[in-house]
Amino acid sequence: MNAIATPTTIDALESRIAPLRSRLTSHPLYASIRTPQHLRFFMQSHVFAVWDFMSILKALQSALTCVTVPWLPSAFPESRRFINEIVLGEESDQFEGRAISHFELYLEAMHEAGADTSPIRNLLASLTTQPGSLSVNDVALNIPAIPIAARAFMSSTFHVIRSGNLAAMAAAFTFGREDVIPDMFRHLVRDLNTQHSGAFAKYIWYLERHIEVDGEDHGPLSLRMVADLCGSNEALWETAATAAESAIAARIALWDGILSQLN
Repeated sequence: MNAIATPTTIDALESRIAPLRSRLTSHPLYASIRTPQHLRFFMQSHVFAVWDFMSILKALQSALTCVTVPWLPSAFPESRRFINEIVLGEESDQFEGRAISHFELYLEAMHEAGADTSPIRNLLASLTTQPGSLSVNDVALNIPAIPIAARAFMSSTFHVIRSGNLAAMAAAFTFGREDVIPDMFRHLVRDLNTQHSGAFAKYIWYLERHIEVDGEDHGPLSLRMVADLCGSNEALWETAATAAESAIAARIALWDGILSQLN
Protein backbone atom coordinates (compact mmCIF):
# COMPACT_ATOMS: atom_id res chain seq x y z
CA MET A 1 0.00 0.00 0.00
CA ASN A 2 1.32 3.43 -0.90
CA ALA A 3 1.95 5.81 1.96
CA ILE A 4 -0.35 8.82 2.14
CA ALA A 5 1.54 11.84 0.88
CA THR A 6 2.19 14.69 3.28
CA PRO A 7 0.47 17.86 1.99
CA THR A 8 2.59 21.00 1.90
CA THR A 9 -0.11 23.43 0.71
CA ILE A 10 -3.71 24.16 1.65
CA ASP A 11 -4.91 22.79 -1.70
CA ALA A 12 -3.07 19.52 -1.10
CA LEU A 13 -4.43 19.28 2.45
CA GLU A 14 -7.98 19.87 1.26
CA SER A 15 -7.52 17.26 -1.44
CA ARG A 16 -6.38 14.72 1.14
CA ILE A 17 -9.35 15.27 3.44
CA ALA A 18 -11.91 15.52 0.59
CA PRO A 19 -13.25 11.95 0.99
CA LEU A 20 -13.93 12.53 4.70
CA ARG A 21 -15.52 15.90 4.01
CA SER A 22 -17.76 14.25 1.42
CA ARG A 23 -18.89 11.67 3.98
CA LEU A 24 -19.73 14.48 6.37
CA THR A 25 -21.70 16.62 3.93
CA SER A 26 -23.68 13.61 2.66
CA HIS A 27 -24.35 12.12 6.09
CA PRO A 28 -27.80 10.47 6.37
CA LEU A 29 -28.54 12.42 9.55
CA TYR A 30 -29.64 15.49 7.58
CA ALA A 31 -32.38 13.67 5.68
CA SER A 32 -33.53 11.95 8.89
CA ILE A 33 -34.50 15.22 10.57
CA ARG A 34 -38.11 15.62 9.47
CA THR A 35 -40.06 17.00 12.44
CA PRO A 36 -39.65 19.74 15.06
CA GLN A 37 -38.96 17.02 17.63
CA HIS A 38 -36.13 15.67 15.48
CA LEU A 39 -34.61 19.14 15.12
CA ARG A 40 -34.83 19.84 18.85
CA PHE A 41 -33.11 16.53 19.51
CA PHE A 42 -30.35 17.47 17.05
CA MET A 43 -29.85 20.88 18.67
CA GLN A 44 -29.54 19.34 22.13
CA SER A 45 -26.42 17.47 21.01
CA HIS A 46 -25.08 19.94 18.43
CA VAL A 47 -24.94 22.75 21.00
CA PHE A 48 -21.95 21.07 22.63
CA ALA A 49 -20.04 21.27 19.35
CA VAL A 50 -20.98 24.96 19.09
CA TRP A 51 -19.63 25.52 22.59
CA ASP A 52 -16.33 23.68 22.24
CA PHE A 53 -15.77 25.46 18.91
CA MET A 54 -15.58 28.64 21.01
CA SER A 55 -13.18 26.92 23.40
CA ILE A 56 -10.67 25.97 20.72
CA LEU A 57 -11.05 29.46 19.22
CA LYS A 58 -10.06 31.03 22.53
CA ALA A 59 -7.22 28.54 22.97
CA LEU A 60 -5.83 29.70 19.63
CA GLN A 61 -6.26 33.34 20.57
CA SER A 62 -4.44 32.76 23.85
CA ALA A 63 -1.56 31.04 22.04
CA LEU A 64 -1.27 33.41 19.08
CA THR A 65 -1.76 36.75 20.83
CA CYS A 66 -0.65 38.26 24.10
CA VAL A 67 -3.43 38.40 26.68
CA THR A 68 -1.21 39.08 29.68
CA VAL A 69 0.45 42.16 31.15
CA PRO A 70 3.03 43.39 30.32
CA TRP A 71 2.19 42.96 26.63
CA LEU A 72 4.77 41.32 24.39
CA PRO A 73 4.48 40.75 20.61
CA SER A 74 3.75 37.15 19.65
CA ALA A 75 5.68 35.19 17.04
CA PHE A 76 2.95 35.05 14.37
CA PRO A 77 1.79 38.57 13.40
CA GLU A 78 -0.34 37.38 10.47
CA SER A 79 -2.07 34.64 12.43
CA ARG A 80 -2.71 36.87 15.42
CA ARG A 81 -4.54 39.26 13.11
CA PHE A 82 -6.54 36.38 11.60
CA ILE A 83 -7.55 34.97 14.97
CA ASN A 84 -8.54 38.36 16.40
CA GLU A 85 -10.78 39.03 13.40
CA ILE A 86 -12.43 35.64 13.82
CA VAL A 87 -12.92 36.15 17.56
CA LEU A 88 -14.64 39.49 16.96
CA GLY A 89 -17.30 37.87 14.79
CA GLU A 90 -17.76 34.66 16.75
CA GLU A 91 -17.73 36.13 20.24
CA SER A 92 -19.33 39.53 19.57
CA ASP A 93 -21.46 39.42 16.44
CA GLN A 94 -24.36 41.82 15.86
CA PHE A 95 -27.91 40.45 16.06
CA GLU A 96 -30.94 42.72 16.11
CA GLY A 97 -28.81 45.66 17.21
CA ARG A 98 -27.07 43.90 20.09
CA ALA A 99 -23.74 42.17 20.57
CA ILE A 100 -23.91 38.42 21.10
CA SER A 101 -21.73 35.37 20.60
CA HIS A 102 -22.88 32.70 18.19
CA PHE A 103 -23.03 30.26 21.10
CA GLU A 104 -25.33 32.51 23.12
CA LEU A 105 -27.49 32.99 20.05
CA TYR A 106 -27.66 29.22 19.66
CA LEU A 107 -28.97 28.94 23.23
CA GLU A 108 -31.63 31.55 22.43
CA ALA A 109 -32.55 29.61 19.29
CA MET A 110 -32.91 26.44 21.35
CA HIS A 111 -35.16 28.22 23.84
CA GLU A 112 -37.28 29.65 21.01
CA ALA A 113 -37.63 26.17 19.50
CA GLY A 114 -38.49 24.48 22.79
CA ALA A 115 -35.28 22.45 22.98
CA ASP A 116 -33.85 21.47 26.37
CA THR A 117 -30.90 23.69 27.30
CA SER A 118 -30.42 22.37 30.83
CA PRO A 119 -27.55 19.89 30.06
CA ILE A 120 -25.34 22.53 28.40
CA ARG A 121 -26.27 25.12 31.04
CA ASN A 122 -25.41 22.62 33.79
CA LEU A 123 -22.04 22.04 32.15
CA LEU A 124 -21.32 25.76 32.05
CA ALA A 125 -22.46 26.20 35.65
CA SER A 126 -20.18 23.38 36.78
CA LEU A 127 -17.22 24.77 34.86
CA THR A 128 -17.73 28.12 36.55
CA THR A 129 -16.60 26.47 39.76
CA GLN A 130 -14.13 24.10 38.05
CA PRO A 131 -12.46 26.22 35.35
CA GLY A 132 -9.86 24.91 32.90
CA SER A 133 -9.94 22.58 29.93
CA LEU A 134 -8.49 19.68 31.92
CA SER A 135 -11.67 19.46 34.01
CA VAL A 136 -14.17 19.39 31.14
CA ASN A 137 -14.24 15.62 30.64
CA ASP A 138 -14.61 14.94 34.36
CA VAL A 139 -17.34 17.53 34.75
CA ALA A 140 -19.23 16.17 31.73
CA LEU A 141 -19.15 12.66 33.16
CA ASN A 142 -21.05 13.95 36.19
CA ILE A 143 -23.89 15.27 34.00
CA PRO A 144 -25.67 12.14 32.71
CA ALA A 145 -28.04 14.19 30.54
CA ILE A 146 -25.17 15.14 28.19
CA PRO A 147 -25.50 12.79 25.20
CA ILE A 148 -22.72 10.21 24.95
CA ALA A 149 -21.83 11.24 21.40
CA ALA A 150 -21.56 14.91 22.43
CA ARG A 151 -19.36 13.96 25.35
CA ALA A 152 -17.03 12.02 23.04
CA PHE A 153 -16.89 14.94 20.60
CA MET A 154 -15.91 17.39 23.34
CA SER A 155 -13.28 14.96 24.56
CA SER A 156 -11.65 14.92 21.12
CA THR A 157 -11.66 18.73 20.95
CA PHE A 158 -10.08 19.21 24.36
CA HIS A 159 -7.52 16.53 23.58
CA VAL A 160 -6.28 18.79 20.77
CA ILE A 161 -6.42 21.86 23.02
CA ARG A 162 -4.37 20.13 25.72
CA SER A 163 -1.73 19.16 23.15
CA GLY A 164 -0.85 22.83 22.74
CA ASN A 165 0.21 22.17 19.15
CA LEU A 166 -0.69 25.27 17.16
CA ALA A 167 -0.78 23.54 13.77
CA ALA A 168 -3.07 20.82 15.14
CA MET A 169 -5.38 23.28 16.90
CA ALA A 170 -5.63 25.51 13.83
CA ALA A 171 -6.43 22.57 11.56
CA ALA A 172 -8.99 21.10 13.97
CA PHE A 173 -10.58 24.54 14.22
CA THR A 174 -10.60 25.14 10.47
CA PHE A 175 -11.99 21.92 9.01
CA GLY A 176 -15.28 20.11 9.62
CA ARG A 177 -17.15 23.13 10.97
CA GLU A 178 -20.65 24.44 10.37
CA ASP A 179 -19.83 25.43 6.80
CA VAL A 180 -20.13 21.74 5.86
CA ILE A 181 -23.83 21.65 6.80
CA PRO A 182 -25.49 21.19 3.40
CA ASP A 183 -28.13 23.38 1.80
CA MET A 184 -30.71 20.59 2.14
CA PHE A 185 -30.53 20.88 5.93
CA ARG A 186 -31.01 24.65 5.89
CA HIS A 187 -33.96 24.30 3.49
CA LEU A 188 -35.48 21.71 5.81
CA VAL A 189 -35.19 24.06 8.78
CA ARG A 190 -36.79 26.87 6.77
CA ASP A 191 -39.71 24.59 5.88
CA LEU A 192 -40.18 23.60 9.52
CA ASN A 193 -40.04 27.25 10.52
CA THR A 194 -42.78 28.11 8.02
CA GLN A 195 -44.94 25.23 9.18
CA HIS A 196 -44.54 26.10 12.87
CA SER A 197 -45.07 29.86 13.02
CA GLY A 198 -41.46 31.00 13.25
CA ALA A 199 -40.37 28.62 16.00
CA PHE A 200 -36.96 28.21 14.36
CA ALA A 201 -36.33 31.78 13.13
CA LYS A 202 -33.28 32.36 15.30
CA TYR A 203 -31.87 28.97 14.37
CA ILE A 204 -32.18 29.84 10.68
CA TRP A 205 -30.35 33.10 11.33
CA TYR A 206 -27.60 31.21 13.20
CA LEU A 207 -27.15 28.69 10.38
CA GLU A 208 -27.15 31.24 7.60
CA ARG A 209 -24.93 33.69 9.49
CA HIS A 210 -22.41 31.02 10.39
CA ILE A 211 -22.25 29.71 6.85
CA GLU A 212 -21.98 33.29 5.53
CA VAL A 213 -19.07 34.34 7.73
CA ASP A 214 -17.32 30.98 7.35
CA GLY A 215 -17.54 31.19 3.58
CA GLU A 216 -16.69 34.86 3.12
CA ASP A 217 -14.43 35.74 6.05
CA HIS A 218 -13.61 33.22 8.73
CA GLY A 219 -13.04 30.26 6.42
CA PRO A 220 -10.45 32.01 4.24
CA LEU A 221 -8.79 33.54 7.31
CA SER A 222 -8.61 30.12 8.98
CA LEU A 223 -7.00 28.57 5.90
CA ARG A 224 -4.41 31.34 5.80
CA MET A 225 -3.73 30.77 9.48
CA VAL A 226 -3.04 27.06 8.92
CA ALA A 227 -0.67 27.92 6.06
CA ASP A 228 1.06 30.59 8.15
CA LEU A 229 1.60 28.27 11.11
CA CYS A 230 2.84 25.35 8.99
CA GLY A 231 5.06 27.41 6.69
CA SER A 232 7.49 25.15 4.84
CA ASN A 233 7.71 22.59 7.63
CA GLU A 234 6.55 19.19 6.31
CA ALA A 235 6.16 17.77 9.81
CA LEU A 236 3.76 20.56 10.76
CA TRP A 237 1.78 20.06 7.56
CA GLU A 238 1.42 16.37 8.40
CA THR A 239 0.34 17.29 11.93
CA ALA A 240 -2.26 19.67 10.50
CA ALA A 241 -3.55 17.07 8.03
CA THR A 242 -3.86 14.42 10.72
CA ALA A 243 -5.64 16.83 13.06
CA ALA A 244 -8.04 17.83 10.27
CA GLU A 245 -8.84 14.18 9.56
CA SER A 246 -9.41 13.51 13.26
CA ALA A 247 -11.66 16.55 13.63
CA ILE A 248 -13.84 15.54 10.69
CA ALA A 249 -13.97 11.93 11.88
CA ALA A 250 -15.07 13.18 15.30
CA ARG A 251 -17.86 15.22 13.71
CA ILE A 252 -18.99 12.19 11.68
CA ALA A 253 -19.04 10.15 14.90
CA LEU A 254 -21.17 12.85 16.54
CA TRP A 255 -23.62 12.74 13.63
CA ASP A 256 -23.62 8.90 13.81
CA GLY A 257 -24.46 9.07 17.51
CA ILE A 258 -27.30 11.54 17.03
CA LEU A 259 -28.70 9.48 14.15
CA SER A 260 -28.64 6.22 16.12
CA GLN A 261 -30.57 7.83 18.97
CA LEU A 262 -32.94 9.53 16.55
CA ASN A 263 -33.75 6.20 14.94
